[in-house]
Amino acid sequence: MARKHLLSDLVGVRLPDGEPVEGEKAREAPPAPHYAPRGAIGAVSRSIEMLKSQSLVELDPDLIDTPKVTDRLEEAPEHFEEFARQIKEHGQQVPILVRPHPDIDGRYQIAYGRRRLRAVKAAGMLVKAAVKPLSDEELVLAQGQENSARHDLSFIERALYAAELEVNGYSRQIIMAALGVDKTGLSRLISSAVSVPAEFIRAIGPAPKAGRDRWIEFAARLERNGALELVRSELVSGRLTSLSSDDRFVRLFDLIAPKKPKTAKAHVWLADDGSKPARYKQDERSFTLVLDEKVAPDFGEFILSSLPDLYAAFKKTKQ
Repeated sequence: MARKHLLSDLVGVRLPDGEPVEGEKAREAPPAPHYAPRGAIGAVSRSIEMLKSQSLVELDPDLIDTPKVTDRLEEAPEHFEEFARQIKEHGQQVPILVRPHPDIDGRYQIAYGRRRLRAVKAAGMLVKAAVKPLSDEELVLAQGQENSARHDLSFIERALYAAELEVNGYSRQIIMAALGVDKTGLSRLISSAVSVPAEFIRAIGPAPKAGRDRWIEFAARLERNGALELVRSELVSGRLTSLSSDDRFVRLFDLIAPKKPKTAKAHVWLADDGSKPARYKQDERSFTLVLDEKVAPDFGEFILSSLPDLYAAFKKTKQ
């Protein structure tokens, strides 16, 4: 994959606490060349390419924080456990990308590789990382570039990420570049995310099988009276904790489905001669009369021809 190519020439240097290990000396990166500003997209591309000139380091996972806006929801425990087992048995093959923490000396913020970081931490190992100074916009674009290479973010993860980036002041141009969408696609993502409470999205999880159309329908169903309270009550009940993310979505999606109108029971009309030439049923919106041609041939045509007189007689009863 692209990120392996970018990092293939790097050599690891252990830095468990953010400083060079005694007895080892990290290879210094050459000074960054001066580029004429060409916007944030060009900046992050240059930043990623310059990783080739950076040394890989090994960091204590406890020194790495997540940024304010993250691009992923929590995955199913069983999926992560399998991934963590692979990391523990075979080691970390692909480094993560971090930047020096913008506010706290000696700490770092992760740009991408959160699953790897979590798995390495669970295994009690140091995490292989490339450290690169990145602005907030460059960090977002680096996340987007990594996700584009994987194509595995679910629709709602992309939607929530886009909405939270906008809330945190990122321009739509930056968000479009990070997610690889045009204006229309971004508008659809953001509108889908803001139509569903973020607490619901995070409780449901990525739901990879639930695409855009079903999330939009879910948002529409939430607008019905009592739907929000119904979903919130189900989420806090604990009944969904054992279900997969997709199953949680389906359960809640069905929970607030519009109720189908009750089908009226058909009644048989019994004639004086004992025959049953008609059946009828009535609900709030209609009255249906069904005639049996075998029992009373041509009865329907007779009723139709008599309708003007019948309706006139009906009107008189209402005067």
